Amino acid sequence: MRVKIEEIRDAGLQTKKEMSLELLGAAMEGSGFRPLEPLIVSANLRKVSGGVLLEGKFTSRVVAECKRCLTESKLELPVSFSLNLVPESLARGEGLLDKDKEGDDDKGHGESGGSFALERADEELFDGKVIDLEPIVREQVLLALPMNAVCREDCSGLCVKCGQNLNEKKCGCDMTFVDPRLAALKNIKIQG
Repeated sequence: MRVKIEEIRDAGLQTKKEMSLELLGAAMEGSGFRPLEPLIVSANLRKVSGGVLLEGKFTSRVVAECKRCLTESKLELPVSFSLNLVPESLARGEGLLDKDKEGDDDKGHGESGGSFALERADEELFDGKVIDLEPIVREQVLLALPMNAVCREDCSGLCVKCGQNLNEKKCGCDMTFVDPRLAALKNIKIQG
């Protein structure tokens, strides 16, 4: 999923790239989500003030276990994003890349790793010649995943006593909850 800078003309470049099911699955590994189909990314790239403006969109179709009833739920996640891609040489010239004491680039190690200026949150660095869309799309896919998947908003979940799926039928269990620490107080008789 690479785009060479010389492919981007003055009018910009519109392209469609595919992220394979294997790459997508590897990106989601450990998240509890599985992709259902390869990802088709529509991207529009334009040269702007020494960098490239990337506007992209895709719809990710994934499957995950519902957090309430544990059934498999399919989700459709539409994503659109916009990033300013800045060549590393330009970033160095503007002082956007920090140098450590030996003069090497900070690669995310130490205390300054992961920190950024808020006004630069939508910027991404590239080598100045080729834009690799794969890590950008992988990041956008992970950002689009919900914290918890549910099969539907009104999912009733499972009975805490018998485990019956309450979406299918009611179980009849007594749902009154008595805190076991206070259960002994139920037997106290007050004389008046």
